Amino acid sequence: MSQTPASSAAASAASAAAPADPFAWLEDVQGERALAWVRERNAASQKELTARPEFAPTRSQLLEVLNAKDRIPAVSRRGDWLYNLWQDEHHKRGLWRRTTLAEYRKAEPAWETVIDLDALGATEKENWVWGGAAVLGPDYRRCLVSLSRGGADAKVVREFDAVTKQFVKDGFTLPEAKSDVDWLDDDTIYVGTDFGPGSLTDSGYPRVIKRWKRGTPLADAVTVFEGETRDVAVSVSVDRTPGFERIVFARAIDFYNSHQFLLNGDKLVRIDVPDDASVSFLRDTILLHLRSDFQAGTDKFPSGSLLYGDAAAYLRGERKLRALFTPTPTRSLAGYTTTRDHVLLNVLDNVAGKLEQWKKGADGFTRREIAAPFPGALGISSMHDPLLKNDPLAERYLLTYTDFLTPDSLYLASTANDQRELLKARNGLFDAKGMRAEQRFATSKDGTRVPYFVVWPQGAKADGSNPTLLYGYGGFEISLKPWYSGTFGRAWYQRGGVLVVANIRGGGEFGPAWHQSAVKANKQHSYDDFIAVAEDLVAQKITAPRHLGIMGGSNGGLLVGATFTQRPELFNAVVCQVPLLDMRRFHTLLAGASWMAEYGNPDDPAEWAFISKYSPYQNVRKGVKYPKVLFTTSTRDDRVHPAHARKMAALMLSQGHELLYYENIEGGHGGAADNEQRAHLQALEYSYLWQQLGR
Repeated sequence: MSQTPASSAAASAASAAAPADPFAWLEDVQGERALAWVRERNAASQKELTARPEFAPTRSQLLEVLNAKDRIPAVSRRGDWLYNLWQDEHHKRGLWRRTTLAEYRKAEPAWETVIDLDALGATEKENWVWGGAAVLGPDYRRCLVSLSRGGADAKVVREFDAVTKQFVKDGFTLPEAKSDVDWLDDDTIYVGTDFGPGSLTDSGYPRVIKRWKRGTPLADAVTVFEGETRDVAVSVSVDRTPGFERIVFARAIDFYNSHQFLLNGDKLVRIDVPDDASVSFLRDTILLHLRSDFQAGTDKFPSGSLLYGDAAAYLRGERKLRALFTPTPTRSLAGYTTTRDHVLLNVLDNVAGKLEQWKKGADGFTRREIAAPFPGALGISSMHDPLLKNDPLAERYLLTYTDFLTPDSLYLASTANDQRELLKARNGLFDAKGMRAEQRFATSKDGTRVPYFVVWPQGAKADGSNPTLLYGYGGFEISLKPWYSGTFGRAWYQRGGVLVVANIRGGGEFGPAWHQSAVKANKQHSYDDFIAVAEDLVAQKITAPRHLGIMGGSNGGLLVGATFTQRPELFNAVVCQVPLLDMRRFHTLLAGASWMAEYGNPDDPAEWAFISKYSPYQNVRKGVKYPKVLFTTSTRDDRVHPAHARKMAALMLSQGHELLYYENIEGGHGGAADNEQRAHLQALEYSYLWQQLGR
């Protein structure tokens, strides 16, 4: 990492004080010695778990769920087409395909394949995984397609013609990197990528954005924007709305703060908003979503508010803003989208979704509450394409609903009224008869009330004997809302398992303040909340420590790692997925430097003082009785380094602890690259859970 002399001195002092890491060799992702260790652990774990009687039928059932034909195809509108990526048993890596809205309304739409990922990979002898596409409107012919090897975040970018369905000869092409691209016009793109030494941030993301003309070498691209090495990344967004064209560049200073600049002619003008606010535009209106309190003129707006004002006036320096949304102790803004003349708000009220719409008029906005299914999780996505004149879908949007026991449904809705057309609905993937879901509250160590959901299988009673899986995340302002899961249904509920989902601090369930109360020096609040929920489950006789397991991935992997090292007697199973665990070195591994706004800087002795108290790798001890942990990760995860799980497992084995370890050689941060890999991995996890928690 690039450091100031002061921070460099602190890092040197901290490093000198830290003992040598005997398992540092496992940080060599593709090293022969490290991969030999991985294969040995994989073989031992798979031998044990695949021999379990539930493994084979569970894997078969999960694959059936993952490949189910009635899955709702998630679509993105591009002009007259709705695009979707579809994976099933015949198309393991997927089809990038399209259809019309008229066809999509049918029970069995006619889909047109645009790219067959499996066929492409076979032809090119590459392990391609879909990484998305930037498509130039309004004709949506020119595409910048991103392809990942094995599911990594780093991707190859290649120009593709959506009419001829061919990659463009001598078109725009970028080698594998964590790139950011967007179209300026038919023959020009903005690109942030690995241009060579000094072009990336300490987090491994683009530091430089260049303007690249068709037919010229990348080396001749013109630098138009730069960040600093210690930034997380730089980015560019091109709004081509006729009459309101805007190009915005941004420096992500850390995970939550950025400096944003509007291109005015050939000059960059800083947009004067709080660093932690997100900015968007609805033609002549500016929208600000706050993450901290904000004083605008004589008005003060609380953190979590959504504000609006005249964009031109605001950019001139006027501060006349009004609120579209103001949070309360139980209500937070989960997200919003815009149609041509409305702002649609997705609101969480005690972790249940509600919708509001605000109509844009000459004198501001007027509010109407939308009658939507409740309680559960709602999703909204605008169908409006601002590049199309007289867009017939200008005031239409897609609405999704689900809860723990209700399969997903997708509606085509209108801002005109609450009548909506059911486009798709899933069949039930498990028998929910006799099941129930409820919300409860636990009291954390400092008195904070922490909500959690309990999903009860048929016939379960509060007798302390229920196999129970407690799931959590608690970071980066991410909310855990109810979801319908055929995999949990088949592999857990129908066998008598209880699922518990904890809405702990660090998440976004109650807005920015809920998140900010569990970052850096207060990160322990997340773990205290999770422990409080576990203790409440035992106190209420929903389960007992013998039957209680915990599961979490990524930051949730850190959550369960910190929790089982602090309270090992409370659990009998731990599924620790693609985790962070060595918090002494997380900021030096792959994208880890970008997360210091969440956890702190271990090179700062004052911050290492609080990180060191919970870092699992530094707190696991020989001679302590821990539950038998299952660690899972992916060799191709280039976001959270697989060494976190590798080193923790190796250390615990050296201390004499019993554990299981499985590392998928592919899969990226999601852990798997296709449905067969997902079914295999999840069957291992469920077999482990039943081994540990069964009656």
